[in-house]
Amino acid sequence: MSAQITVNVAGDERSVPEQTTAAELFEGDRAVLVARVNGELRDLAHVLSDGDAVEPVTAQEQDGLDVLRHSAAHVLAQAVQEVNPKAKLGIGPPVRDGFYYDFDVAEPFTPEDLKALEKVMQRIVNEGQTFARREVTDQEAAAELADEPYKIELIGLKGGAAGDAAEGADVEVGGAQLTIYDNLKRDGSRAWGDLCRGPHVPSTKVLGNAFKLMRSGGAYWRGSEKNPQLQRVYGTAWPTKDELKAYLDRLAEAEKRDHRKLGAELDLFSFPDELGSGLAVFHPKGGIIKREMEDYVRRRHIEEGFEYVGTPHISKDGLFHTSGHLPYYADTMFPPMEFEGTEYRLKAMNCPMHNLIFRSRGRSYRELPLRLFEFGSVYRFEKSGVVHGLTRVRGMTQDDSHSYVTAEQAPGEVKHLLDFCLGLFRDFGLDDFYLELSTRDTEGDKKDKFIGSDEEWEVATAVLEQVAEESGLELVPDPGGAAYYGPKISVQARDAIGRTWQMSTIQYDFNQPARFGLEYQASDGTRKQPVMIHSAKFGSIERFIGVLVEHYAGAFPVWLSPVQVVGIPVAEDFNDYLWDVLSQMKAKGIRVELDESDDRFPKKIRNASKSKVPFVLIAGEEDRAKNAVSFRYRNGEQKNGVPIADAIAEVLEAVASRRQV
Repeated sequence: MSAQITVNVAGDERSVPEQTTAAELFEGDRAVLVARVNGELRDLAHVLSDGDAVEPVTAQEQDGLDVLRHSAAHVLAQAVQEVNPKAKLGIGPPVRDGFYYDFDVAEPFTPEDLKALEKVMQRIVNEGQTFARREVTDQEAAAELADEPYKIELIGLKGGAAGDAAEGADVEVGGAQLTIYDNLKRDGSRAWGDLCRGPHVPSTKVLGNAFKLMRSGGAYWRGSEKNPQLQRVYGTAWPTKDELKAYLDRLAEAEKRDHRKLGAELDLFSFPDELGSGLAVFHPKGGIIKREMEDYVRRRHIEEGFEYVGTPHISKDGLFHTSGHLPYYADTMFPPMEFEGTEYRLKAMNCPMHNLIFRSRGRSYRELPLRLFEFGSVYRFEKSGVVHGLTRVRGMTQDDSHSYVTAEQAPGEVKHLLDFCLGLFRDFGLDDFYLELSTRDTEGDKKDKFIGSDEEWEVATAVLEQVAEESGLELVPDPGGAAYYGPKISVQARDAIGRTWQMSTIQYDFNQPARFGLEYQASDGTRKQPVMIHSAKFGSIERFIGVLVEHYAGAFPVWLSPVQVVGIPVAEDFNDYLWDVLSQMKAKGIRVELDESDDRFPKKIRNASKSKVPFVLIAGEEDRAKNAVSFRYRNGEQKNGVPIADAIAEVLEAVASRRQV
């Protein structure tokens, strides 16, 4: 009888023979892709040791889904090198909703190439090749990968220092054990291999036919423009064919809702080349949406106890050294401008200037909380590759506020801000949220970017965590995602088709008050430092408009619609009658237009439908005779013979209720 060991399986102790693998432990459960052993993901071929804590991992959790997609990336790389043996390998990590792999190839991939590669991938999948892990020394890896310069660079043996790997690299370096994963055919022969830290699914069969190559494009090696440009192939992989189809359907719907496309079709905004990348202009109709949002949000801030302030677009760069943003955020700020011997910067954030307002005179505890708010124009030097319509711009307007409070007031103020943010989103039609708590990284490579004492970070994090938990919303940890000056809560909102958008952030800052020497006189006469709480409700007005365009597919609720009523006469003879009705509506503050074009009546109706106007007002002889109008709604329904006074009341009620029609 073989010797036994004891393992803990999801809280249940089991006695199993020595040399038992995770695959044998979960034999019969085909949903298990990898195992979590003592907190680390391991292949199912991993041999268990006495005392191991083991958990099954399926594709229903993110770790399992990431492993599935990473394995798909390796199958893609194998297919590319089968088709083109001269292709050199970069990296191939899982990413949100899929994976990618970078290749150095002579010619860019075409759509036809991707279709051909999918067929090769399907053959590899159908063969049921297994992923076998093999430990190697640096020297063995270098010899085996002599023809793969990018892999050799990653392990620090050529072209770069050890440990300086690309983000998402397939290999850990700087002292970590190197491993190669071999893809083995059913007869045990090696079909292909790649330097990779793993883990992987047990067999390519797991991928089934639930994967697809989406597109390709250029990408600089290790993200640096100084390095060669490789060709990146993006793909997606899902546990089932039905889930893949659902994802592709969501993509198709998202394409219909693309705010850049709808922004042009609805004449809302544009991005003139003459201005530069990431800089938008709002057309009159888009300007109405922007103004309505700003007017409403300004009023709501004042109702919530905020005082409206204004600050300039530029400042001496010394201000941002005082705040600590330089050098931490130098890469995302526009280069300095020299004027009269002094360097100035376009501001990338409003908080340093609000600190100057607080510091402009003595402050008493009686003034706290002191809440300052503005629509501040800020400028971020985003890389051209990440600029995306209104949702990632270089020039933006933030609905930015800063609350200065005592330490005792901080929990209540954070709750006040969170409730305020959630209420605003609901006012704009978003009501599905979860929260993300971003904390500092105490062990990783970026730990040195965080300033302040351990005690300060612990207090600030505890305050945010308590408020977030008391909200009753799902709370997701984001270790290492905090700003350099303190932790933050982010509100993540899901739109009409289930996509998640990061909205407001609430950040607890104990560093900037110290750097600016901010003080208030306490009730006992001593001087104390306030806590500063940052909050941008929408992140930026531009980004939120982009989100709303896609959430509503351009069919805004009545109160936000640039044109709320368009009048369409059955014939030209009824223009004057219909304009008289529209004028009465306009006098009540309703935004109206009259279609006086030469188009035929059916085309005018189609044009109104495409423009997504909430109410189409129609008038013909019967309407005029009855001193009435007819309504046509966005859903195609129609209501005839509505008295003018009732028609005006219906539109006004829809505007006031902020509802969709």
